[in-house]
Amino acid sequence: MLSQVERGETSPTLTVAARIAAGLDLRLSQLLRLDEGGSVTIVPAAERRRGGNKRRAHSFEVLTSAQPGQRAELSRHTLGAGGSTGAADDPPMHEPGSRETALIERGTVVLVCDGQRHQLAEGDVVTFDADLPHHFENGSASEAVFLAIVSAGLRRS
Repeated sequence: MLSQVERGETSPTLTVAARIAAGLDLRLSQLLRLDEGGSVTIVPAAERRRGGNKRRAHSFEVLTSAQPGQRAELSRHTLGAGGSTGAADDPPMHEPGSRETALIERGTVVLVCDGQRHQLAEGDVVTFDADLPHHFENGSASEAVFLAIVSAGLRRS
């Protein structure tokens, strides 16, 4: 069926399209490319999605749009002194096959990924499998800021 759809010989029903998307580890909107209504998307600063955890001295804002089918998300994180984005026992929050790249904009942080600690300084960039348990910690007395890009997961072969 998939090869017939690829060659344009048939059009799948929504049920078949949903099964194809699931088999490829994609959302239906990604498969159907419903996210490509326009070639330019602007997210005004006032409309950014914001969140965090005050108890952990963590705040963030998502800089990319919330359109369905996004294949990457850019966010800016601020960690207060002693803050963290999560804890060692938090479950992975990204879909299987996701990759994350972080740029340390200000300060120093430690990436704890799959039980290993990685010290990062201002200007350092790290890339890792985001579907592994991970979090960032700021053990210093100063605020730390980093940018993170999470790219959508693709099935690993």
